[in-house]
Order: sequence, then structure tokens, then C-alpha cells
Amino acid sequence: MNLARVIGTIWATRKDVNLEGLKMQLIQPMNPQAEDSGNPLVAVDTVGAGVGEIVYYVTAYEAVIPLEVQPALADASIVGIVDKIELN
Repeated sequence: MNLARVIGTIWATRKDVNLEGLKMQLIQPMNPQAEDSGNPLVAVDTVGAGVGEIVYYVTAYEAVIPLEVQPALADASIVGIVDKIELN
């Protein structure tokens, strides 16, 4: 799993029928110190995250596992909202 910050919402008037009803978010990957890491990407939101929240996401084959309709075309899915990060 990877950490990211939600930086926007993607609105699509047309998309794959298996993604109907799902929100797509623009996320900025980050490291555990909350520093940006890499380029933003689009992820299917399976948990109802909002702009500004820190989330964790999965990519590749694992991205379709949390989706109700399979096979859906998704490269990344948000699977959780982070409440707190503690570093030792």
C-alpha cells in the first residue's frame, strides 16, 4: 500500500460502465514524512475520501479487488483514509 494526499476530484461524463457510480480522485503520492513523492495520479475512491485527506491506495491488479463490479478498468484504488501517522 502507498500513501497519498487527495488533491482534487475528477469529473467524467463518460467512463467505463463498470466504473459507473464511483468517484475518481486526483491523488499526490507522498512518503511517510508527508513530502510529495512522484507525479499525481487518478484513483478510484472506494471509501469516500475528500480533498485534503491523507489516504492509502493500491495499484496494479490489487486496484480492482475492492471494486464491486469486476473486471473494472482501474490502475489505482483508494482503500483507506489515514487518521494519524506516527514515526519512531
